[in-house]
Amino acid sequence: MRRILNTAHVYMILGVVSGLYYRELTKAEDFTGDSQLGVVHTHLLALGMLFFLVVLVLEKQFGLTGSRLFPWFYWIYNAGLALTVGMMTVHGTLTVLGRESGAAIAGIAGLGHILLTAGLVLLFVSLGKLLPAGSGKPPAA
Repeated sequence: MRRILNTAHVYMILGVVSGLYYRELTKAEDFTGDSQLGVVHTHLLALGMLFFLVVLVLEKQFGLTGSRLFPWFYWIYNAGLALTVGMMTVHGTLTVLGRESGAAIAGIAGLGHILLTAGLVLLFVSLGKLLPAGSGKPPAA
């Protein structure tokens, strides 16, 4: 449980720092347009911090970390989120600096989204295996 909380905490810090980076870079470059930097902050807070706080509640309720699929979910989801927001940061920074980004950045971001999806599938499979079949009642604590 502590690792899940620490993961949420790290994403909170990264989310706040990315918001600061966005504000300071756009101010330093006198940039007033749209870029992906503007949503990195939101992605880190929603898909990182809030998501792992929900996973923490699921762990408390269902013992999610007891699933053999949990480590796979954890590492694949985190890798996907890191790739996705990393490429969003690179692409947004290039946009603010007035430079073009290549197809490789979009391709790596796409890979990040694929990993996020795979991680979510593993989470739902893990949850499905932990829920009691057909009773509609929560498991005994």
